[in-house]
Amino acid sequence: MTDLADMTAIELLSAFRRKTVSPVEAAQAALERIERFDGIVNAFCLVDETETLRQARESETRWQAGTPQGTLDGVPTSIKDLLLTRGWPTMRGSRLISDEQDPTEDAPSVARLREAGAVLIGKTTTPEFGWKGVTDNPLIGNTGNPWDPTKTSGGSSGGSAAAVALGMGALSVGTDGGGSVRIPAAFSGIVGVKPTYGAVPLYPTSPFGTLAHIGPMTRTVDDAALMMDVLTGFDSRDWSALAQPTASFQTGLKSGIAGLRIGYSRDLGFADVDPDVAASVDAAVKVLADLGAIVEEVNPGFSDPIDAYHTLWFAGAGKVIQAFDPERWNELDPGLLEVARAGQGFSAMDFLAATQVRADLGLQMGAFHETYDLLVTPTLPMGAFDIGHEVPAGSGLTRWAEWTPFTYPFNLTQQPAATVPCGTTSTGLPIGLQIVGPRHADRLVLRAASAYSDAVPFGRPPLLNA
Repeated sequence: MTDLADMTAIELLSAFRRKTVSPVEAAQAALERIERFDGIVNAFCLVDETETLRQARESETRWQAGTPQGTLDGVPTSIKDLLLTRGWPTMRGSRLISDEQDPTEDAPSVARLREAGAVLIGKTTTPEFGWKGVTDNPLIGNTGNPWDPTKTSGGSSGGSAAAVALGMGALSVGTDGGGSVRIPAAFSGIVGVKPTYGAVPLYPTSPFGTLAHIGPMTRTVDDAALMMDVLTGFDSRDWSALAQPTASFQTGLKSGIAGLRIGYSRDLGFADVDPDVAASVDAAVKVLADLGAIVEEVNPGFSDPIDAYHTLWFAGAGKVIQAFDPERWNELDPGLLEVARAGQGFSAMDFLAATQVRADLGLQMGAFHETYDLLVTPTLPMGAFDIGHEVPAGSGLTRWAEWTPFTYPFNLTQQPAATVPCGTTSTGLPIGLQIVGPRHADRLVLRAASAYSDAVPFGRPPLLNA
């Protein structure tokens, strides 16, 4: 019999409908996985078994009566600990935040999940205030990779990625300001989606401004599309939220990619890529061509925008720490304090110059998509590296964004982008394929991701076989 913790959200919902599985059984299976693996990978900063089972029992009652509350009723789901969650503190991985909170409000994404009947099982780890591309923080330490716990899970949604990969809940919701959904999803062998900016409302406003997106983290593209139906739509608390979508993200998901024009860039013209990654992504692109896409090797034509990204990101970090007593700044992650101090030194003109780079990049990508429906790249240039480091040891790099050249450009442009697993390194660690679309083409991105994933199924972490 299939372990309930390995079932996708869609499979669980079908089983609930047939009454062959109950939401209580599904919740118990997720909690058992947490008990089994969380001590190894440290994916959760909060687990509330009593509340989880209470929600599951309520869901079970609704299914028995034939009156499910919503499209995710009974599905075990975790929440990244940057998102407000009613009844649970939001610590953001920081010693500077008191755990004596009176949490009475859900962030929009959490509210939509709750309204859809999802059973919330806990909050997942993040680096302090989500500032970097690996997941460790001063509050509870490092989060390990589900394929090899001595390696990083990536970040900043590393807890969510590890949880989903190991069956500690079928679904999770993460945030992405420079790759923070896609980086850990790629390192952990799962699906991660960064929607078009504003598609998923965000509240409170991120100190990192309009770089910050929210998106689903799942084991399948089908589940990601299902989550998108729940998460998207207008919320008055977000001044930049887009209107309610006019169609389901599941509509046309299985339409295939025959005839689509896809531009493939191995390195965007400036990135160094590990040979294992290059070989896996080349093979994945051949699959896309075999599925009928018209694939052309091409670079979009922009130079590395990392200086502009750092200006905007460091300024956001400076804004983060401004809310706290400077006498306590020594309790922060030292790397966060370093970039925050740098950000506080930028001028308004520096910020506007970076914003202009961002606008020019958006213009270039807009022109690119006049010719190409989609852009495909590696998600990351390497597999996961040793845990506890912001950058790979011996790389000569100084900050996390320097090893994520394929992700942060598309936060600058606010385009939808998804990662799907497409192979493993010689040491058995997952490799991600990134699919990028023009703004508002989220369905097309999901459609291509679905076509590839259906054609090339991916394995599961060896920990699950131990």
